[in-house]
Amino acid sequence: MTTQIPAAQATDIQLPQSVLDKQRPLGSGFTAANTADDVLAGRDLTGTHVVVTGGHHGIGRETTRALSAAGASVTVGSRDPEAAAAKLAGIDRVETSRLDLMDPDSIDAFAERYLATGRPLHVLLNNAGLMAGPLVRDARGYESQFSTNHLGHFQLTLALLPALRAAGGARVVNVTSGGHRLSGIRWEDPHFESGYDEMGLLGYGQSKTANVLFAVELDRRWAADGIRGYAVHPGIIVTTSLGPARAPGATASGGMDSEALRAQGLIDEHGQQIIDPEHEKKTLQQGASTSVFTATSPLLAEIGGVYLKDNDISELDLDPQPIDMTAPETTVVPHAVDPASARRLWELSETLIRR
Repeated sequence: MTTQIPAAQATDIQLPQSVLDKQRPLGSGFTAANTADDVLAGRDLTGTHVVVTGGHHGIGRETTRALSAAGASVTVGSRDPEAAAAKLAGIDRVETSRLDLMDPDSIDAFAERYLATGRPLHVLLNNAGLMAGPLVRDARGYESQFSTNHLGHFQLTLALLPALRAAGGARVVNVTSGGHRLSGIRWEDPHFESGYDEMGLLGYGQSKTANVLFAVELDRRWAADGIRGYAVHPGIIVTTSLGPARAPGATASGGMDSEALRAQGLIDEHGQQIIDPEHEKKTLQQGASTSVFTATSPLLAEIGGVYLKDNDISELDLDPQPIDMTAPETTVVPHAVDPASARRLWELSETLIRR
């Protein structure tokens, strides 16, 4: 199995000093080993309204559970709300609502139902996603990872803007990945009319770069309204259900088989998950922590448009090297936080969701 992949190639990007200044660790006091409960210890989120897409399985479920345990009320978006409700049984202050991120009508209907409740939205956690696999297209002909991971969340976020404004201070948190290092935005062919690789990693990388750029531009546009944007890398969690596109009702499964997971040092010879948070290999509880930290930490009150990992703002890697899949680097790279690319992606996304 190939363990090294070239880093995404990009033209020289000159980041403004404002990006260099804010894209650096705060010194949060938390580490890669901390859990969602750790970062919420002592916090009272009573009266806080949260939407979590895909908040019924994997990292999303742990995020929902931790926020609820701290007092928040959570609406979970799922393609199968009844099945999602069963997985969330026993968690207080949680409701489910149908949401298919590849179906524009479903997205609009979800937002209309939420707005009709009259509740403000303090945190929108764009958590759901696809990873790798064969080329699949949505009904518009858009590549499924870009459609789900980015465009669906982009449309949802815009549709929920009135509720975000009503919160009087809100955060939009996009769950991205160190996989953004695999590809920038394919401006001339975002839907892979050609060039889709066998594993689907370039599509994944493009969609994860889009998650970060979306947060950057959202923060620029909406910070004056008290709405801040962030992108978070959760770590590598074998027990999450992240994987390729599948039919509604199909069993969720990860995107790699045991041989591939073993080659990357993610499971041992007995098939057991290896936990080493300082090297990205995390439990679900550790994987959800950065999402929860970003959604709630007072340390981020005056900053946005940044990429976080391990419960802090990430450093910036100005010299990306080939990606070693046995020890992947997940620090953010310039093409994902470039303000000019972020503006360009927002404009492209507005055009694409109107089609």
